[in-house]
Amino acid sequence: MSAEPVLSLRGAMAGYDGTPVVHGVDLEVNAGEIVALLGPNGAGKTTTLKTISGLLPLLGGELDVLGEPVAGTAPHQVARNGVGHVTEGRSLFFHLTVAENLRLARRESRGRRREATDMILEVFPELVPLLDRRAGLLSGGQQQMLAMARAMVHRPPLLLIDEMSLGLAPVIVQRLLPVVRAAAAEHGAGVLLVEQHVGIALGVADRAYVMSGGTMTLSGSADELSQAGFDLEASYLGGTAAPR
Repeated sequence: MSAEPVLSLRGAMAGYDGTPVVHGVDLEVNAGEIVALLGPNGAGKTTTLKTISGLLPLLGGELDVLGEPVAGTAPHQVARNGVGHVTEGRSLFFHLTVAENLRLARRESRGRRREATDMILEVFPELVPLLDRRAGLLSGGQQQMLAMARAMVHRPPLLLIDEMSLGLAPVIVQRLLPVVRAAAAEHGAGVLLVEQHVGIALGVADRAYVMSGGTMTLSGSADELSQAGFDLEASYLGGTAAPR
């Protein structure tokens, strides 16, 4: 695994209308690894992801993507620079077809566009018979596949996934987990996975951070946090984790 960081936050502050709800976050994702960002509702996980992708402004601290500061960069430029973001609401164009949603995500030359689409449909063959169907008519699992396909169509070096399992049947989640693993292991992407379901996240991640109340409360390898017991439970319930 490469040690080159594709994402680095140092003392990051983020929030809404100039008011921070995330305070002093230090977080790093290396190329080729999956990092889980865990925590209860309202912990600041989604806010952190939105700040990384430029949907929210950085209110303090430092944020580097692929070794370059991105504070103040427009979201579309962050995406062009190599960040794929699967949002919690999936952010699909429901009135457009599957093919049209994928087409909007393509930005290279015509030949490369066709190649990129063909490759992502090999990853998600379930979408092939649905190419002419409007995204709003897809099932929840199919919509999540499309959202991930759209974010991954150009194999971004940094992939942000927010609540992949939300509202999905376990069989669909199990279908998607190897895709996330392959993005890191085979294509060298750094993946930051926001997830409330601890078992799912730690089962696929290499490392993990736990947030509570807008701050980081725990971090370590996935194996370490799987065995954290009281500390991890305390972080979710708002208690005080034992020092490490």
